[in-house]
Amino acid sequence: MTNSHKLKIINDPIYGFIPIHNDLIFQIIEHPYVQRLRYISQMGLSYLVYPGAHHTRFHHALGAMYLMHRAVAVLRQKRVEISNQEEEALYLAILLHDIGHGPFSHGLEGLIVQNTDHEELTVAIMRRLNREFDGALDMALEIFTGTYPRKFLKQLVSGQLDMDRLDFLRRDSFYTGVAEGSVSAQRLIAMLHVVEDRLVVEQKGIHSVENFLVARRLMYWQVYLHKASLCAEQILMNLIRRARALNSTGIDLGLSGPLMYFLSRDESLGLNDSGLDEFLKLDDIDVISALKRWMNHQDFVLSELSKIIMKRKLLKIDIKEQAFSSKEIEEKRIKFANKHNLSLDEASYFVFTGSISNLAYNQSKENIQLLKKDGSLIDVAQASDQLHIKALSEQVVKYFLCQPKSMD
Repeated sequence: MTNSHKLKIINDPIYGFIPIHNDLIFQIIEHPYVQRLRYISQMGLSYLVYPGAHHTRFHHALGAMYLMHRAVAVLRQKRVEISNQEEEALYLAILLHDIGHGPFSHGLEGLIVQNTDHEELTVAIMRRLNREFDGALDMALEIFTGTYPRKFLKQLVSGQLDMDRLDFLRRDSFYTGVAEGSVSAQRLIAMLHVVEDRLVVEQKGIHSVENFLVARRLMYWQVYLHKASLCAEQILMNLIRRARALNSTGIDLGLSGPLMYFLSRDESLGLNDSGLDEFLKLDDIDVISALKRWMNHQDFVLSELSKIIMKRKLLKIDIKEQAFSSKEIEEKRIKFANKHNLSLDEASYFVFTGSISNLAYNQSKENIQLLKKDGSLIDVAQASDQLHIKALSEQVVKYFLCQPKSMD
């Protein structure tokens, strides 16, 4: 790593001072593409439920990079060889791992830039930065895409116990005030090791892993899938769908700029350089500005949905373990359509159903292996004497129905 003669320090409410020794890392942080993350909400519309949840993807990127710094130090102490170039690449990869997120993060993923997820956009943006910095991100791209030969480096960026998850659980817990998500990231990192090019946890860290998995499950039910924020997110998605449908029929949305570019864009087209330029101008502010404008739009659906979000007059949401019957949904849509002189299609924006799922520990994707004193490895679910850890590897699916409160 090339160190600067001048130490840069960022003050973080979770970890305290985060030092930036590396000139390239500092230049990337200062780049407009990364600074844009200051205007992308980390938790979508969760602040409608948890007023403190106004932290951004920028906060999270810096926090994850700090944890990566700690992980590199711990692994080197345990005689795991990590070159200076690999260290820098790890910092770049984790710093940029969410740079492809659009407005309200996961809430509008695949809807504004249709059929494209944030990881695809992240790779495209990283490649553009790599060209701008004359190939300095080559190794970071290889690690991020999983093509670098040392696979444990990828696991540090994206895996069951990556620095991404360790930071967002701790950070989201802090800003929402939900104590159940407060994991001991430092303790978990201290227990990391590498065996046969695979990231593992020393067996004495089993309780930290158990706490992490339980915290992950609880945070999903209490925060990420909270019924009110889930309902708000679904309404926001319906707003974008309605706006695109209206625009396709020639109805003026009263917009210009990057959001209008994507609402008018042919989804069959690939994301070319000009499209990526527009995406990099887009953030939460564009969507909020549109909603404020659409509150007075002539279209009833667009206007009412915008008011529901902006005035926080959310729909009623019911969640249960069995799917709602199509007959029940149709009857409610007919009732709402008749009341407001709407078509059934228009009523479907206000009466709709869907499903949610929670899987804290995905064994089919990648196991969390514990390193025993004799050097052998064992899966955490087998090693744990807590029966609920085994249960956390089973996916739980629930179904929701949103409808206006006046339907009761």
